[in-house]
Amino acid sequence: MNELACGLLCVSLASLCAGAVAGPPPPSTARELARGVFFIPGGFAPGHQPDGNTLVWNAPQGLVVLDTGRHPAHTQEILDFAVQSRRPVVAVVNSHWHLDHISGNQRLRTAYPALRVYASKGIEAALTGFLARSRSQSLEYLAKPGDAAEQAEVRADVETIESGRALYPDVRITEPVDMTLAGRRLRVGLENFTVTEGDVWLYDPGNRILAAGDLVTMPAPFFDTACPARWQSALSRLQGVDFKLLVPGHGEPMTPAQFSVYRQAFDSLLTCAASRSSKEACVAGWQQGVASLLKDDHEKKLAGGLVDYYLDAVLRADPNHLQSVCGNS
Repeated sequence: MNELACGLLCVSLASLCAGAVAGPPPPSTARELARGVFFIPGGFAPGHQPDGNTLVWNAPQGLVVLDTGRHPAHTQEILDFAVQSRRPVVAVVNSHWHLDHISGNQRLRTAYPALRVYASKGIEAALTGFLARSRSQSLEYLAKPGDAAEQAEVRADVETIESGRALYPDVRITEPVDMTLAGRRLRVGLENFTVTEGDVWLYDPGNRILAAGDLVTMPAPFFDTACPARWQSALSRLQGVDFKLLVPGHGEPMTPAQFSVYRQAFDSLLTCAASRSSKEACVAGWQQGVASLLKDDHEKKLAGGLVDYYLDAVLRADPNHLQSVCGNS
């Protein structure tokens, strides 16, 4: 069982211990994308559960953070950035409820008790549905002998799920809206029943930066909780935003031309999945479609493995599954 055999969000044999790492912290990976906008990349190393990307806005009244990662090391980068910039974290926006985007919330709340979390209501249904099932599977896995580091990572996910209502946002995002956070004006978008029940994206009109969350992911779309057709429509709407740089939930920032490549490959994947083409042809089609966006052979292999899994588990699975994640419509 590994992260390709079971999908992105279920129990994995994670090899990164969730505990603290001895010795001095590594240099920060944060880099400035535009004036006052900093990118902290997530990770997706072999054998590890992923961390989603983080964006930080240095706003007049403090820091605005989009997504907080899964592992303590990733969240620590956010905390270190705040200390180095001598600015408090005053707002956290969660693009969606996947654990690799929200698990750092509580650590940030502990450091900055006055911060407020903004997100859709999606976490509420997830805690009684997908995450409840994930917790049960995780406890079954933990009841058996296994690698200590892998079990530590799974146990950390269980603890996050068990925090329950602490994962709820302070402010629900229920519709698209222009919002001022910490004195920074941002456009907040909301897509319903796409990657999750409620996916939030942020647009910074001053810098023309679009933070898409998992509406865009590399090296492949993560379909675990997704409604593919609605996701496809959401990508069309993102194409209409006047951005010069799009920051995905996973992977490197994209230019408009690169996003067009991603979107075309996404459309082709759904077309192939709905056809009688072989699974091998659909996998190869995705790899070829995003070839210019893949960094190396490892990413190409990972992309192929993920698409291979999702074709069976989601795209060509029981239609009742898609009906359930598409809001029964």
